[in-house]
Amino acid sequence: MSGAAQRWVVVLAGGVGSRFWPLSTPSRPKQLLPLVDDSPLLANTLDRLAPLVPAARTLILTSASLATAIGDAAPSIPRENLIAEPRPAGTAAALAYAADVIRRRAGDDAVMMCVHADWAIADGDRFRATLEDAAMVAESARGLVTVGIVPTRADPGFGYIEPGEAAGVDSARRVARFVEKPTRDRAAQMLLQGYLWNSGIFVWRVGDFLAEAREYAPEIAGALEVAAGSEAPAPQAFFDAVTTPVSVDVGVLERSAHVLVIPGDFGWDDVGTWAALHRVRQADAAGNVVSGDAHLEASTGNVVHAEGNAVVLYGVSDLVVVTRDGLTLVTTRERSADLKSLIEALPPAIANRG
Repeated sequence: MSGAAQRWVVVLAGGVGSRFWPLSTPSRPKQLLPLVDDSPLLANTLDRLAPLVPAARTLILTSASLATAIGDAAPSIPRENLIAEPRPAGTAAALAYAADVIRRRAGDDAVMMCVHADWAIADGDRFRATLEDAAMVAESARGLVTVGIVPTRADPGFGYIEPGEAAGVDSARRVARFVEKPTRDRAAQMLLQGYLWNSGIFVWRVGDFLAEAREYAPEIAGALEVAAGSEAPAPQAFFDAVTTPVSVDVGVLERSAHVLVIPGDFGWDDVGTWAALHRVRQADAAGNVVSGDAHLEASTGNVVHAEGNAVVLYGVSDLVVVTRDGLTLVTTRERSADLKSLIEALPPAIANRG
């Protein structure tokens, strides 16, 4: 089997995306919303990946509560490739389970390329080419490869990666360290020092990843033992054996000495807040991004989503206005990143609507 035939894609599609409240709800999560264009983010992701890896070698990881909705939104993906996590156990466990599935089907040398379902990508060709480059590095260097995004701004909302010494394989460098979300001033310094955004794009041979996870992630050691002792462990048994939920960054990558990074520059955005739509959607001449029945006069830089109701703005700037099912949210683009705090402060009857 050729190397290309052993490539697999794993799409992480769990979570709700509470920063897109009130549009995003537990029954209609962010990845199923048409935020960048008229298609759901998950559909955009699968279409973007289709030229790279066929549906038969594409796995989707999601929560048990979303499995039906995700399956309906991804009819091209075989049902056995939709993995429903029975409880949240962190991305280390989720990706370890996916790696074990791939190992059983294709062997230790198969390469899994891990992405999220809720990103915007401006240049699909360069995105796919970067994943191919990362796969070749993973194969030749037998390391855990992450794609670090070349920053376009000093954004304190992202984690960062400090590239270290050259790894001797193409543009790959060893990861000197990961930095959690910094202050804005520190982010500006790191931008000048050549740091990259931690995108959450991971590429590795499944055998290499499982070996590193067994060595460095005691939180999921019991789950890996369950996998080793079974011909095909059910998700329930595997995830029940996770002692502490942990992200793959903390549980494996920050502890391993075999992590490499390559740069990625293809117009990546994690579409994390309503304000992000101002970057990824087409704006009008006044810089407004509008969806639905909205009318703006003497207004600039606003983000408006009108669903079921007409919205009129006059003489205002840099607002986010969302209306749906009789509920209207008004905030600023800057404060739109704080919606988790808002939801926690609201009466449940309002916060849980939808």
